[in-house]
Amino acid sequence: MARLKELVIDSDVPSRLAKFWADALDGYSVMPYDDEEIARLASLGLTPETDPSVMIIGPGIRLCFQLREGPRPQRNRLHLEVEALNVDEEMTRFTVLGANYVRREKGYVVMTDPEGNNFCICQGPGGHLD
Repeated sequence: MARLKELVIDSDVPSRLAKFWADALDGYSVMPYDDEEIARLASLGLTPETDPSVMIIGPGIRLCFQLREGPRPQRNRLHLEVEALNVDEEMTRFTVLGANYVRREKGYVVMTDPEGNNFCICQGPGGHLD
């Protein structure tokens, strides 16, 4: 039987997008770099800021932000959905972090992250959407 290991998200600047989502999601952080990994990156002429594959870890599935070169497709083939008790408060918080509002629907708000990827903030159980 197969299990989901991680979600991989194509990115123009993996370190920047990983930081956005680590700051946005409760309990998540960028996976720390140990000395060995920093040395490996340096041998390739890279740093944690230019790493082509940056992970964030937290209470749920691990997210991997990987460098994707070339033209951006018109629409993502998948998107993240986050749940909140107060969608409007979270929408404001995500906007401060660099997200942009797209539209409001019944029970959720569509936004884009700093690289233009769609995501939704959904009304959680017992929460409200003003």
